[in-house]
Amino acid sequence: MRLLTACLLCTLALPAAAQIYKYTDSNGNTVFTNQPPEGQSAESVELPPTNTVEAQEPVVTEQAPPANSDLPPYGTLQLTNLPDEAALRANNGTFTVGVQIEPRLMPGHRFRLLLDGQPYGQASNVPRLQLTNVDRGEHSLAVEVLNGERQVQQSPTVVFTVQRISLNSPARQNAAPPKPTPRPAP
Repeated sequence: MRLLTACLLCTLALPAAAQIYKYTDSNGNTVFTNQPPEGQSAESVELPPTNTVEAQEPVVTEQAPPANSDLPPYGTLQLTNLPDEAALRANNGTFTVGVQIEPRLMPGHRFRLLLDGQPYGQASNVPRLQLTNVDRGEHSLAVEVLNGERQVQQSPTVVFTVQRISLNSPARQNAAPPKPTPRPAP
């Protein structure tokens, strides 16, 4: 079976190595062919060697360590855009945090926030994550990298304070407009 396959492959390769002939037909056109014309002179064409490229080994970048490895796959994983010592002012409780990660996020991995130790929001591969309607007061925040539902790595936890406008503040306007006073009928 192998001998037959080798013979077939050699037969298919023969036309590629066949001789090429060049001649001028009766209309003055130059013709190239692999068969010399009958009754007409044709010159043999020497072709330069074909271009070839050696096969190269694929270069592998950013490999995750084996599952049983104790080393974290990311050298840097931390939250950014949070105040260090001052409180975070967010009147409606909505703000965005960034994620600094080195090397880049690997295929199949996703970010998810941990607000006060609990998963917050949907996992995403975007290093900008938004929190909405976070209550006033002190909170802890971290980001975790997930592979499916399995946690691969977690950032250090950051503690910060959210400042929001108080519901009792005189600066807060009433949500409902005042009711119009009815006019007496004429």
